[in-house]
Amino acid sequence: MRLRLPLAAMTAVAAVLALASPASAIRYGEPDDGEHPYVGMMIAYTSQDLPDDDVDGPVLVRSWRCTGTMLDVDTFLTAGHCTDGAAAVAIWFDEDLRALTADDYFLFEDAMKSADAHSTAVLTHPDYDAGAFYLHDVGVVDALTVAQDLALDGYGELPEEGYWDDQLALRRQQRDSLTTVGYGLQRNLPTAGGAAALIEADWVRLQAHSELIGDRQFGAAPAGGAYVVLGANANTGGACVADSGGPTLVEGTSTVVAVVSFSVNDPCGGTSAAYRIDTADDLAWLAGFVG
Repeated sequence: MRLRLPLAAMTAVAAVLALASPASAIRYGEPDDGEHPYVGMMIAYTSQDLPDDDVDGPVLVRSWRCTGTMLDVDTFLTAGHCTDGAAAVAIWFDEDLRALTADDYFLFEDAMKSADAHSTAVLTHPDYDAGAFYLHDVGVVDALTVAQDLALDGYGELPEEGYWDDQLALRRQQRDSLTTVGYGLQRNLPTAGGAAALIEADWVRLQAHSELIGDRQFGAAPAGGAYVVLGANANTGGACVADSGGPTLVEGTSTVVAVVSFSVNDPCGGTSAAYRIDTADDLAWLAGFVG
């Protein structure tokens, strides 16, 4: 399953987790401690008709949340399944956003007043297909309106073409160390019957150290694979629901080499899949927005 998380009651979240395999996210991670201030939490809004006599016509209503990375002053990188279907996005960059969950950001017009950034220019890779999301799972939020008091210490950077091909050609001990960052679930422990028995879902930014396991492909994926498989376990941590779109970076740098896409194992354990953005196709598309 892709890792975007519907903004619903926790019982509904538990139902989602029981039926699918969320991408591994920052489970058993550690506090980010200000290392990645350009990574933010996004809430996606969709146009809906509400059964309310006071509302005339469709309104923008919060629908799911993901993670992403600011690439420049007005461009936010995330996963394609996070932007697909969204009419607007609001973004926050504080490391601890637990106070945000107590406020009412049900409507986009309310979120605009307090979000660090917001936009209705929500774009998904032109070849994205929800039925085969793993082939082109990248999206951007462009033309962001940014709060005047927002001061980010740097931005994420795009990788060189073929980064993952070079890494895959190396022995495991020679490969780069990697870091994945996100605001997703911290813990998701199932019962014997498969339902989620314990969920920790504080809105905080965490990081986890990951290692490259290999690459895989489905259907019409490029020969080199559309995504890479990263290790995720209780010792090193890994991605989970709502970490979708969060960056996998070369450790110690701001270079984003992939975005969290989905999990290979359920629930949020074992290995996770990150969509690689080092291909000529994706870099060319992203270059149209960055800078």
